[in-house]
Amino acid sequence: MVRKKKFTLSTTQIILLSFLVTILAGSGLLALPISSASGEAVPYLDALFTATTSTCVTGLVTLPTVSTWSVFGQVVILLLIQIGGLGIITIMSGVMLLLNRKMGIGNRLLIQDAFNLNTMSGLTKFIKNVLFGTLIIEGIGALLYMFVFIPEFGGKGIWISVFNSVSAFCNAGIDIIAENSLCNYATNPLINIVTSSLIILGGLGYIVWWDVLRVVKSR
Repeated sequence: MVRKKKFTLSTTQIILLSFLVTILAGSGLLALPISSASGEAVPYLDALFTATTSTCVTGLVTLPTVSTWSVFGQVVILLLIQIGGLGIITIMSGVMLLLNRKMGIGNRLLIQDAFNLNTMSGLTKFIKNVLFGTLIIEGIGALLYMFVFIPEFGGKGIWISVFNSVSAFCNAGIDIIAENSLCNYATNPLINIVTSSLIILGGLGYIVWWDVLRVVKSR
């Protein structure tokens, strides 16, 4: 009797598929009328482009973010940016840890490939450090932004600060401040320093963070 070969996806294929599913789900949400500031559905091609650029953190847009999308649409974009910055595998693993579920060998292989790690030991601690480090840095960035955006925009400044902090850390290049982005703050030292710091920290990545901390502690 000939056994049928079991169809399995490689870790690379799973990571690729997870991004595709995220983009399609995000584009579907952005194509809804509730996602549009005008209440009329945005053309699906624009919604697809926005979902793709948010998830892949490219910074390219076909429509101005601040005036096109409602708060719901902006939340969807922010979630896509965060997923793209952290990686869907990392977020899924974090959810599993919150639910007190152990990561199987398949999930460990996915994380190892996603972060290009040399070993699978200590992955649970690694994921916790990644999520905690991201939350701390983005939180600090948002708090610093609030010193500028709350006096200028009132309560809305809180949401703008959070959005801009996540976007900058994930190197997404998308904001909800104005159609000319940060041009009005070109001479503001706090905005420039915080934005630059978030971009640099996010660009360096988690592996570099731990290496630097390890070297500092060893001295």
